[in-house]
Amino acid sequence: MSLPIFTKTSFTAGEVDVDLAGRGDLALYANGARCLRNVVVAPIGGVRRRPGLRHVAGARGAGRLIAFEFNTEQTYLLALSDGWLDIYAEGDKVAGLATPWSAAQIAQLNWTQSADTLLVVHPDVAPRRITRTGLNTWTIAEWSYYEESGVLHLPSHKFAEDAVTLTPSGTGGSITLFASAAVFQAAHVGLRFRVGGKQVLITSVASATQAGAEVKQTLGGTAATKDWEEQSFSSLRGWPVSACFHQGRLAIGGSRDLPNRLWLSKSMDLFNFDLGTGLDDEAIEFSLLSTQVDAIRAVFSGRHLQVFTSGAEWMVVGAPLTPTKIQLNRQTRVGSPVDRSVPPRDVDGATHFISRSGRDLREFLFADVDQAYQANDLAMVAKHLMSRPVDQDYDSGRRLFHVVMADGLMATLTVYRAEKVTAWTVFETAGAFRSVAVVDGETHVLVERNGSHVIECFDDALNLDAALAGTRQAPATVWSGLDHLNGRSIRVLMDGTSVAEVTVEGGQITLPQPAAAIEAGLAYAHRIEPLPPQASAGQPMAAGRAVRLVQACFRVLDTKALFIDTGRGATPIPFRRRGAERFTTRPPAFSGDVRVRAIGWTRDAMQPLWRIEQDLPLPCTVISVSTEVKGTD
Repeated sequence: MSLPIFTKTSFTAGEVDVDLAGRGDLALYANGARCLRNVVVAPIGGVRRRPGLRHVAGARGAGRLIAFEFNTEQTYLLALSDGWLDIYAEGDKVAGLATPWSAAQIAQLNWTQSADTLLVVHPDVAPRRITRTGLNTWTIAEWSYYEESGVLHLPSHKFAEDAVTLTPSGTGGSITLFASAAVFQAAHVGLRFRVGGKQVLITSVASATQAGAEVKQTLGGTAATKDWEEQSFSSLRGWPVSACFHQGRLAIGGSRDLPNRLWLSKSMDLFNFDLGTGLDDEAIEFSLLSTQVDAIRAVFSGRHLQVFTSGAEWMVVGAPLTPTKIQLNRQTRVGSPVDRSVPPRDVDGATHFISRSGRDLREFLFADVDQAYQANDLAMVAKHLMSRPVDQDYDSGRRLFHVVMADGLMATLTVYRAEKVTAWTVFETAGAFRSVAVVDGETHVLVERNGSHVIECFDDALNLDAALAGTRQAPATVWSGLDHLNGRSIRVLMDGTSVAEVTVEGGQITLPQPAAAIEAGLAYAHRIEPLPPQASAGQPMAAGRAVRLVQACFRVLDTKALFIDTGRGATPIPFRRRGAERFTTRPPAFSGDVRVRAIGWTRDAMQPLWRIEQDLPLPCTVISVSTEVKGTD
């Protein structure tokens, strides 16, 4: 009887949870793997060693990376840290600005960009607008609302009970406001109130029921009125939580003291929140009414205005959005994290967001059949990878969705909805990933190594981390410029073939032999392990019986090094090339089939029959794997 042959033609199900080790009946089992570390799953099925990380710059400390794209030719990377913003263009620092956000507050930041302006919000800090004013010149300032004849058109709200009244002492000039209950606080000085629809500026506070004010619009009378409000955003009441641009309006979602309220500016007048008389182009304001308080965590402009709250997801519809046509509909009940901000990202028309539990990556996608949104869990088969995500971004060119975890790992999802490809892998490095941002097709990461932080960028030409590459006309043994790796033992790839391990001293390294081209950095290992073989029709294998791998055939592409472990440790596999004797100095990459025979039985169903694992900084791509397996009768 012929031996069972298991053929894995792709890895498009990615790394799956060990809980699925007994579910050979699932279609994803054939294309899944038990472990995929430091590799990338291609949308067409193959798996290759991930790119190395090119060193960009040292960072000031813990923080966050933000992509800023002014146009196709002028893109920037913004690095936020404790009280500071560094701005990079093409790897060079071009500007820096002092900011009001502490290191502890950065995790709660939200932002949105329009043209040359980035709006940044935090519930405890007055919102800022960061503006590119020239090629490499930038400014930062607080938001300024539209002002007309001394009147600021900003959002307002009555924080007191509805029965509380204010009584003005006059209708113009300097007046005194008397409240029927405790209203005023010292922090009200400098804030705007609306009394009977007219605006006044609080100039002093005598007591909780008495305050001085300067009239900005002539009041309608001096009678006590319940029609009064104070400005919605202030150091007393808190600041916006999230913001985005949608249909020519600035949408603000939630604030510290009004967590479930939504504001939309006047059409094409982004800092004018005058409600007016409800004309089509005037501002809009309303609350999300539900059985629980759904604190808004993010607003996102997609097919509709999408609102992500602590307990549910909503869509705001209207074609266009106007005060009379706007509708708010709850769609799903998943919720978003409340202790940190992980901005939703657009992926081919769907919006990816992290669930409140931190165990799901949800795809918020509109279903035309149901005319409603669904929130499918893209991490259902890989829950072991989801460990409290803290940041995420999408590389659309490579179709890779990166999710940075609190434990320092980065889970990467190859996503191609048209071909139903959802494949997870994990990126590891000598340190911890802290933030990610994709700028003009390049994925930048903030990495913490030995207590310090650096900015690095994935580079397809590299196979080491924190790496730099260099060339010289004449081969040399001494190379410099590695100050960021001082005192560390690193790997050096010399002239594309030989590898040395050296220590960086004073920013320099000394090679064991001269080289004209080097790549120097930190080693990382990639690892590929299959799921246990499962019985299928015509292949009599029973659970609990001994099994052994007889032979495996690995089809590789453009591979320079392949280490395979069939139970006796990882060993390098020599490639048989025609005319190999001609390539004694720099052999070319190999493409073709590599056959490996194995011996030894195992009853451990969780022990992989083979493993690919290596930290040699050379390319490795596996297209498919065929295995012949024998089981006991």
